[in-house]
Amino acid sequence: MANFDLNNSTTTNFKNTVPDFIVDAKALDTTNEGEETFWYFTEATANFGYLFAIPEVWSAANGFATWAVGQGWTSSDMEIKVQLDHVTGIGKQTFSQMMLSHLITKMIVGDAFIEVKKGKSGTILNMIPISPERIRLVYGKNGLLKRYDAWNNQEWKQIKLEDMFHSSRKIADQTHGTSILDPLRFAIDARNEALADERIIKHRDKALGIVYYKTNNTTKITYANTQIEAAVKNGEMVGMPEETAKIEAYPSKSSEDRQSWIQYLENFIYQNFGIPRSIVTSDGTSEVGGKMGNVNFEPNYARERNDIEEDLWNQHQIKVAFNKPKSLGGLQEETLQKNTGQTNIQPNDVEASITRE
Repeated sequence: MANFDLNNSTTTNFKNTVPDFIVDAKALDTTNEGEETFWYFTEATANFGYLFAIPEVWSAANGFATWAVGQGWTSSDMEIKVQLDHVTGIGKQTFSQMMLSHLITKMIVGDAFIEVKKGKSGTILNMIPISPERIRLVYGKNGLLKRYDAWNNQEWKQIKLEDMFHSSRKIADQTHGTSILDPLRFAIDARNEALADERIIKHRDKALGIVYYKTNNTTKITYANTQIEAAVKNGEMVGMPEETAKIEAYPSKSSEDRQSWIQYLENFIYQNFGIPRSIVTSDGTSEVGGKMGNVNFEPNYARERNDIEEDLWNQHQIKVAFNKPKSLGGLQEETLQKNTGQTNIQPNDVEASITRE
């Protein structure tokens, strides 16, 4: 006979079996006690892999850079303007194109580099972008950046501090910048895993489903399967004797749940990249949402634009101002009279006018 004594009840032990989420501690990289400390950008190629393979990373990075430095530039120093108008990079690159690429590299890798070729009088002859995986940072014993070394496929070539234009997303005394992808990698991987799963499921929809045969003869089953496979592949009908097999659809959850998960992750990636999704596409965005996304995005790209301008000035006395995109800030009317879409509130509208009985 069963024992229904409640004193024998037990509880689960999730506390010890399901650990709480803990963020790993992170110490910033710093110099060692040797004469020189080197930093190599070993993850640069992996980060570029994300840029070139993941659509939302590509569009977010290009959209961000386009708004920050992709609207052209001006300079009050005509001599500098003439020099920058004549730089060609590694071929037929313009200064604007190099700055766009420079900012994208800075965001994706954490650091970006352009070697500045100068004449004896300090005149800028050319500016040559160098990908971070071919650069190593050299720090002295005092903890300060000493020089740059560039790999030319044979040896490390030394480049003086004053001959390199270097932008970095650096925190505190860290020896290198931080990629914007680092905190986003988990969400990016999850989104593309979900997208790959959905692609497989959609492709499998072409198949008919599960076939239940009224036979255990493996030879007959195998032969029937080959006929079904050929029909599905070629988009043809399947013909079988009556009541020899039953075909049912695959048991599957609604695609809406999977697609909502993919869309959530995509929006999450754009949001934490620092650029609203509405900046690169208006798909699924309301007019109000698009305008507010634009306004909220303005401080982000303005900061990056200012950083590049300050880097150019502080490192090479290049005085330029990147053109600003049209701002949607201030769209709200400041006074009631200017808001023509609203009926003015009259004094008697705020006074009680109903006579009590």
